[in-house]
Amino acid sequence: MTGIDFSPEMVKRARVKADGIDPLPLFVVADAANPPLPAASFDVVLARHVLWAMPDPAASLAKWIQLLAPGGVLVLIEGRWHTGVGLTASDCAQLVSQFRDDVQLQALDDPSYWGGPTTDERYLIVSRH
Repeated sequence: MTGIDFSPEMVKRARVKADGIDPLPLFVVADAANPPLPAASFDVVLARHVLWAMPDPAASLAKWIQLLAPGGVLVLIEGRWHTGVGLTASDCAQLVSQFRDDVQLQALDDPSYWGGPTTDERYLIVSRH
């Protein structure tokens, strides 16, 4: 397992949280828009509330998909926030469909996921190629 964050402080916190996990995940301070990782080397690429914040979501998504080994799975947890920022579920699904044939979209509207009710559009996209 490999985690990436642009913030050294976030990587530091992730390392503390991962203490005791075996095998210990690798954490890298890097730009998620252009991860310095080998192509076709991951079974799963998972991003949570990240794609919407990328300067070029399509380019970032293409890089992430390149990281997947044959048969790899893309998992995105994203949303469109009540403030107006983020990606709508339909926009994100359309973006993923530019690169992959299989796009499964599921609303994440159960309040238990978020500690209470929310008016945001939150969703999960899973793409198995």
